[in-house]
Amino acid sequence: MSQLHQIALTYVNNIGHTLGKVLVSHLGSAEAVFNASPNKLLGVPGIGDKTVREFNFDEALQKAAEELKFVEKNGIDVVFYTDSRYPKRLKNCIDSPILLYSKGNADLNARKIISIVGTRNATDYGRQLCEALIAEVQQYDVLVISGLAHGIDVIAHKECLKNKVATVGVLGHGLDRVYPAANRVTADKMLENGGLLTEYPSGTIPGRENFPARNRIVAGIADATIVIEASVKGGALITAEIANSYNRDVFAFPGRVGDVYSEGCNFLIRNNKAALLTCVADLAYSLGWEKPDDAKPAEQFMLPLDLSPDERAIFNAIQQHSTPLAIDDLTIKTNMPISQLAMNLLNMEMQGFIRSLPGKTYRVS
Repeated sequence: MSQLHQIALTYVNNIGHTLGKVLVSHLGSAEAVFNASPNKLLGVPGIGDKTVREFNFDEALQKAAEELKFVEKNGIDVVFYTDSRYPKRLKNCIDSPILLYSKGNADLNARKIISIVGTRNATDYGRQLCEALIAEVQQYDVLVISGLAHGIDVIAHKECLKNKVATVGVLGHGLDRVYPAANRVTADKMLENGGLLTEYPSGTIPGRENFPARNRIVAGIADATIVIEASVKGGALITAEIANSYNRDVFAFPGRVGDVYSEGCNFLIRNNKAALLTCVADLAYSLGWEKPDDAKPAEQFMLPLDLSPDERAIFNAIQQHSTPLAIDDLTIKTNMPISQLAMNLLNMEMQGFIRSLPGKTYRVS
């Protein structure tokens, strides 16, 4: 594994996240991409003569060498797409970043992860909802993701710090700065139980176009996105829409008719783009959460005889877990395409071998 080449791949002209993953998949590693001959590169789907001619490998390696110095000096973790530490939920999203920069001590593959989003102009109503939500999720050992912006985002992070809940802020710029600067003290404290995450290298300014892109990480890294307060326009509704496109659960707190910063939440609920949320019990039930003291020892099951090889692999993967297993985890454990997995799951459920639970999780019947 060459961290230099992994970083450099993000600096190469004409290689975005999707094409970068295709190159690594076909050639084996980021380093192999840089060492490949033009003819070998042309054999990769999506790569043409013009693309290869414009590859700036030498320049990319120079920029990566500078970034690597910054990373090492500041204790930043570089998490490449093929790394086992890469967020598995995010990995299943087609437009996920090929590389992430992380600072802190967060487990990006924690068993329970939720994202909280909302307006930058939080009202007292939104603040109270956020405070109550964080205080209640504390008992479920949850990692909370948000965007470290003004309003609901930073309220969520601060409440997590107050309640000793792990929290991660996803940034729309490099880790050489904090934007908005007023949230730097909060960001520094988050490094002790959670941290900061970004796809952008140092020197990247918080440009307007970065924040909608940032929202796909907020949506994709979590089991569910919760909208606390939002107007009909803004980043919160964009994040909710992205979460829906990723087949993630979306929840929204309702507001009074006529409240500007509840219009977005009411819109999501009215159009079946978010489930109505009134308390954490709703969330816990929908996601199949158990409190730590509710966990029961795994029972021993006889493996049914009339399962196909694919179904047997799925059954074994589910049976080995004492808690319900999410479909994202099953995709990884069985190395099975999501479409093939979904078909087998449906067949097994119809035969009574497994049960589907809220939150797109499964357990043995």
